[in-house]
Amino acid sequence: ATLLFVYVSLATVIGYKSQSSVQACTGVGYLGVAWAFGATIFVLVYCTGGVSGGHINPAVTFGLFVGRKLSLVRTVLYIVAQCLGAICGAGMVKGIAGASYETLGGGANTVADGVSVGAGLGAEIAGTFVLVYTV
Repeated sequence: ATLLFVYVSLATVIGYKSQSSVQACTGVGYLGVAWAFGATIFVLVYCTGGVSGGHINPAVTFGLFVGRKLSLVRTVLYIVAQCLGAICGAGMVKGIAGASYETLGGGANTVADGVSVGAGLGAEIAGTFVLVYTV
């Protein structure tokens, strides 16, 4: 599930960035990227819910471990599988997108102009807390 999530997410961001760099206001836009992320998570959690409980994010897996919902062995195996899936998903996008992957930063997020790295880190921590708390 993590492989598919990373693949779809990065491919959507790279596709949008490459389309909008050629002509403004083309491609799926920010809303389309957000829908790609949300819809992919929705489908993957639904599909894997009966197998692993829908674990896609290592932070969620760790949070469930801390909450005593998972054993140490299962937690470690899930996190290793999630990290390997993410690496493979990014590798697939890099293999398919080629030069676009390198020139567009691999589809990685960046901190917006006027926002400090500390504020960006704080937002990521708060967002991860909300995700783990929700699960």
